[in-house]
Amino acid sequence: MQENKLRFQRSLVWFRRDLRNVDHAALHHALRQSDSVFCAFIFDEKILNDLPDNDRRVAFIHESLSELAKSLEQMGGGLIVRHAQAEEEIPRLARELGVDAVFTNRDYEPQAKLRDTTVEQSLLASNCAFFSYKDQVIFEKEEVLSLAGTPFSVFTPYKNAWLKKFYADTSDFYSRAYPIEKYAHKLARPAASGIPSLAELGFPAAAERRMPVAAGMTGASQLLDDFMGRMKLYDQSRDFPAIKGPSYLSVHLRFGTISIRHLVQEAIQQMRIAANRGAEIWLSELIWRDFYFMILHHHPHVANRSFKPDYDAIRWETGPQADAHFNAWCEGRTGYPLVDAAMLQLNQTGYMHNRLRMVTACFLIKDLGIDWRRGEAYFAEHLNDFDLSANNGGWQWASSSGCDAQPYFRIFNPITQSEKFDTEGKFIKRYLPQLAKLDKRSIHAPWKAAPLLLEQAGVKIGKDYPFPVVEHDVARKQTLTRYAVVKKVATHEGDE
Repeated sequence: MQENKLRFQRSLVWFRRDLRNVDHAALHHALRQSDSVFCAFIFDEKILNDLPDNDRRVAFIHESLSELAKSLEQMGGGLIVRHAQAEEEIPRLARELGVDAVFTNRDYEPQAKLRDTTVEQSLLASNCAFFSYKDQVIFEKEEVLSLAGTPFSVFTPYKNAWLKKFYADTSDFYSRAYPIEKYAHKLARPAASGIPSLAELGFPAAAERRMPVAAGMTGASQLLDDFMGRMKLYDQSRDFPAIKGPSYLSVHLRFGTISIRHLVQEAIQQMRIAANRGAEIWLSELIWRDFYFMILHHHPHVANRSFKPDYDAIRWETGPQADAHFNAWCEGRTGYPLVDAAMLQLNQTGYMHNRLRMVTACFLIKDLGIDWRRGEAYFAEHLNDFDLSANNGGWQWASSSGCDAQPYFRIFNPITQSEKFDTEGKFIKRYLPQLAKLDKRSIHAPWKAAPLLLEQAGVKIGKDYPFPVVEHDVARKQTLTRYAVVKKVATHEGDE
């Protein structure tokens, strides 16, 4: 619902995945339409109860909330933080504060939409209005459609339509910030409530596993400042995990400690200054994010099933051996160094380089023959920047079952990927130090190295580092057979 002309005496802004008080759609609209505005965040028990007690993301949220609360206090307001079930607590808090309306930014995940519907119905029953706004994307829902008026299912035409719509407004309307400061005098200061500690929330070990990036709005700004000097090289550096290529802002986008509009504006400005291929490619990545949100909105079944229904007929490997292979993949013991190093990076830091997300996903699906949903769930539990739409889209892309996915016969060769994107083996050595003395030719497939080379490097295959759990060439043929259920004949076999 867009801004209306109604006026409210008291309102409540419900923060969720938008932990900032700058360029914030719901906060902007609430302040403009209300005499007094309270702010709140709920640590939702329904979400937290399913997380391990050392979940880094909870620590990130906690730290980001501390900064948000202080920033709101400096503006004359404050932040109410509760630990409860959000669908019950928001209506209760609205009654407690005597507000006339609740403002929030939209969430597009199926469970979140159900929660918001429940909250809205409860509020309306108490004569309290509910308004939600677009904030975490540039374009949402039906804002970018094909000429036939239908949602896109292929990225490139979606991107072209996205850019056409964006540039059609020469005032940069779609990336314009929502001002907060000039309305900040309407912020209400709540009675002191404080923020529950991580231990009180049931996450005593989370603080010990803090993310390798700083939290909050300050952390996001620092990362963006650092990336601005590297953005022009993004197209050349983004695929190589051993070098500093990405922006590392994904977790901040996930929790909204920085505005998507601000990031798009920065990319556009870089492109206007001079021909900047790096900024152009980075903008394209931000558009992918909008694309996957759009797909999830129009096709919520992808949260559990393939975008392409025929692909749900594939028979995946099951049983003890499949479980053993899955565990080896999770623990970085597949015998393929790039795959293992990537999984160890994820397990140790909660981060995985985007190229490696594709490599590890393709290996699980097309080398081990394991259902993509198992890998998706593992990433969902371990990724700091886990976002249902992007994670699901990535896994369905790798399994060839999603919209605009790689063809089923396109099968990443983990050795070739390693030689191409970690040529010197620097990334592998960082997470697999037992292979550090191998030369750059042998490190990608150590089981193929000459016995003398292995001896000189102090590596005994099967002891210091495992033999491969599968043979790639054999697995590739099995994958083509497995996918025959959706394509009778494999006419374009490919191995990258």
